[in-house]
Amino acid sequence: MANPRFEVNLSILFTELPLLERPAAAREAGFDAVEFWWPWPAAVPSDAELDRFAAAVTDAGVRLVGLNFFAGDMAGGDRGLVSWPARSSEFRDNIDVTVGLGERLGCRAFNALYGNRTDDSTPQEQDELGAENLALAAGAAGRIGGTVLVEPVSGAPRYPLLTAGDALGAIDRAGVDHLALLLDVYHLAVNGDDVDAAIERAAGRIGHVQIADAPGRHEPGTGKLDLDRYLDRIAATGYDGWVGLEYKPSGDSAGSFDWLPRERRASFPPGGVT
Repeated sequence: MANPRFEVNLSILFTELPLLERPAAAREAGFDAVEFWWPWPAAVPSDAELDRFAAAVTDAGVRLVGLNFFAGDMAGGDRGLVSWPARSSEFRDNIDVTVGLGERLGCRAFNALYGNRTDDSTPQEQDELGAENLALAAGAAGRIGGTVLVEPVSGAPRYPLLTAGDALGAIDRAGVDHLALLLDVYHLAVNGDDVDAAIERAAGRIGHVQIADAPGRHEPGTGKLDLDRYLDRIAATGYDGWVGLEYKPSGDSAGSFDWLPRERRASFPPGGVT
């Protein structure tokens, strides 16, 4: 990938700062595009909370290019509500809020974490619900030209989507447009997926890319993954979208970008975002 368009995940980087100060910190570090996990502990925050978040992004001069739907208590082990029967209504309530915020800020990529397996439902029941909810979310995103992303995740023992094939299967079950794979190189590698084969299999169906090195989930160069080679292979599939930096800094956040020259951090032409 000759010149990837990098952006910063501000739910894992700059966490030493309050949430609303992070967009400005990313801009100070040289980036002009950011992504977030769902920023609030509830599916439907107040209008005032949404307004303050939107102002923090726009006032910083950065563009929001990725946003997660509400995924429950991530710190407590939740990994999404898409296939969780007891909380499906929360996900559905969150769809229009998430897509509306995306429309307001120019974001068109929305990550729908699938959800852990539960004791009170069968995998088949959860997958049928997951297909229904992904289709609902995709319909909402499609109305603004957006895409709903489905992501394999590591470190969550009851999360059923571990490989690119698992996520593509969930997309196929939904059977609608405006769904694509979120290819996180770190998660695939840690889960033992063949990353090269996954990239080839997903050609034409990749909606977003994220990176971190492994082991450790820190910045590139701290582990053993050949991230440049993977990015080149991804680009060879025709993908020319964003590459999210979704890693835990090994030190302070600003210093964790030393691997990336400052002139390669901004993705938009001088004069602002477009």
